[in-house]
Amino acid sequence: MASEGTFNILVVDDEPHVAELLQRILATEGYFCSKALSGEMAVQALEQGNAFHLVVTDIMMLGMSGIDLLTYIRASFPATAVLMVTGVDDRQTAVNALEIGAYGYVLKPFGRNEILINVAAALERRRVTLMSKQYEHFLKEEVRQRTRELRRREEEIVLRLLSASEHRDDETGCHVRRVGLCAAEMAKALGWESKLVEDLRLAAPMHDIGKIGIPDSILLKPGRLTPTEFETMKRHTVIGARILGGTNIPLLEMARGIALGHHERWDGSGHPYGLVGDAVPVSALIVGIVDFYDALVHNRVYRPALSEEEALAIITACGRDHFGTDIFDCFMSVLPNLRLIRQENHEPQQNLTARQPNQNTGRPGVLSYEQRRAS
Repeated sequence: MASEGTFNILVVDDEPHVAELLQRILATEGYFCSKALSGEMAVQALEQGNAFHLVVTDIMMLGMSGIDLLTYIRASFPATAVLMVTGVDDRQTAVNALEIGAYGYVLKPFGRNEILINVAAALERRRVTLMSKQYEHFLKEEVRQRTRELRRREEEIVLRLLSASEHRDDETGCHVRRVGLCAAEMAKALGWESKLVEDLRLAAPMHDIGKIGIPDSILLKPGRLTPTEFETMKRHTVIGARILGGTNIPLLEMARGIALGHHERWDGSGHPYGLVGDAVPVSALIVGIVDFYDALVHNRVYRPALSEEEALAIITACGRDHFGTDIFDCFMSVLPNLRLIRQENHEPQQNLTARQPNQNTGRPGVLSYEQRRAS
């Protein structure tokens, strides 16, 4: 092993006198030098854990050739530089060696100075290459750290925005967290890239932020809404979009689209604009179906929770019309994961119990549920 401040070099040549000559030349300049008389012996030396800075190898050897050895080293020991010293005066061979990753190409017979200059150049190039990779790694880590910090700040902003609306509505923090996690689960199943999945996880909980602008008399009313009250309730989509709009931040722009469009329906029966098919943002359709599901299977101030069997019957009856076949099928495929999310993010114990529905409304189905919560 080379001492501090020296370089550890492996000379590989199946002609012993050439290997010894190279070893002597390099040793006189202070390099710590080992030799191998075949490519196979070189591999053994490398795999024994010797930290070679440079391998100086012939090309034409019996058994494993120098090109094969070069290919192996570039794949298994990328921090080791390789210098080709050979009697093959062939341009294509030289080009191939350099393309694979050789740091230089010296022809036999060689002079002492020629070898030393090429060795020094190869070691310097190795130093610069490693420094460049270290700096690149540092920059990547710096970007990742800053991205994580930015994501933490974005999440804090989201939580603070939601805290105001949570104090006014019967929907708990657990509900909006589940909506975010369930929406992200669907986005992953749909093949979204990880950055967009994470954006959706944070944006989805803001879908009902516009309810902060709805009067308590309507928002907290335990019975059926009048047609006028229902029209007022529907305004929460536009209010939410206004709260979240006017920014070029991708996360908030996604949240704005979800707030505005999570009550739009694939068949055009939704609101506020009655968009049809692909005109409805996919993110809004995802949030629409997971919000619908989560609300059905949990207690609300205007009704007790439905069983999952009842909830799925309601969703199945309208799912393809309301959310599109792709979104509905994706929802059904990830349902086991959504159940796990419900179990891990269950509602806290509360003294408040869901009020029974009005006698004239009965247990809500699709239409009465949508009229009550605009969902």
